[in-house]
Amino acid sequence: MSNLSKTLVLASAVATAVAGIATNAAAAGEEKCFGVSLAGANDCAAGPGTTCAGTSTVDYQGNAWTLVPAGTCEATMIEAMGDMPERSGSLTALERDIPA
Repeated sequence: MSNLSKTLVLASAVATAVAGIATNAAAAGEEKCFGVSLAGANDCAAGPGTTCAGTSTVDYQGNAWTLVPAGTCEATMIEAMGDMPERSGSLTALERDIPA
């Protein structure tokens, strides 16, 4: 293997490691919070009927999640809508407000 090839392999490995560290650092201190996203504003994977970020179709869809600062999810209160009582976010997927 030539020195150029070795250098490229080493540079690629370092770049991959740095990218992994940056991704973990960005997600550190955050948690998935279900049932608090507005329609089209969820983070990736909103459950059945959706494919990825921004694909939820109902406000506060129970199986759609958004990253929030750690420890704030269940304290995040959703305003009462119409005759619905005030609700909070959840660390696990919910069965409420899921489109048909």
